Amino acid sequence: MNAIELEDVWKFYGDFPALRKLDLAVPEGACLALLGRNGAGKTTLLRVLAGLMRAGRGSVRVLGADPRNPEVRARLGVLGHGVALYDDLSAFENLALFARLYGLEDASRRARQWLEKVGLGASAGSLVREFSRGMRQRLAIARAFLHDPELLLLDEPFTALDDRAADTLQELLREALARRRTIVLSTHHLKEALERATHAALLVHGRLAFFGERSRRMLEDPGWLYREFGEAA
Repeated sequence: MNAIELEDVWKFYGDFPALRKLDLAVPEGACLALLGRNGAGKTTLLRVLAGLMRAGRGSVRVLGADPRNPEVRARLGVLGHGVALYDDLSAFENLALFARLYGLEDASRRARQWLEKVGLGASAGSLVREFSRGMRQRLAIARAFLHDPELLLLDEPFTALDDRAADTLQELLREALARRRTIVLSTHHLKEALERATHAALLVHGRLAFFGERSRRMLEDPGWLYREFGEAA
């Protein structure tokens, strides 16, 4: 069973094809490291998968349905470049609000639990506008994992994280995979992504230059994919 299925997917910005003829099937329970240089199409692909924009051409199915379906979107955890937090609410109020929006039982308990998990328990009552970039990123990670989504779409989640926070994120990813959740992780941090990945995909100029299971060679030499396939598309 596949969590993600793309067939001949294109996405245009005006006349420019940001995604070109993508065919991709990601099995349930996989962790896909989505790789590529700046402008390769990684963020565009994640936004299409999250239902935040429509593909210009082709078929996109996420968890068996159109990703723009509200029932599907409620089963996704999304972390994009914008952290999507409310600056005038406290850290606790942000997570409690999202917990209620997701219909979770005991929203307050769930919010406090996740603040502790990401090391923000002592800052629960502080306004988000007072947070550093790293603290905001940790809170955004908690928001993405809060409702135990079936599919996590994470765009550069290691950005601005210190070593402790990066270790926490790795542990959250490990726990999610143990529960057979599917993860798509876009990042420039090759080592961190490939350590957890079961599969890897490389985008070059909007095309899929490589897709396959993560190999020992990739772990030992993270730059190998770029050297071998970086100009293949």
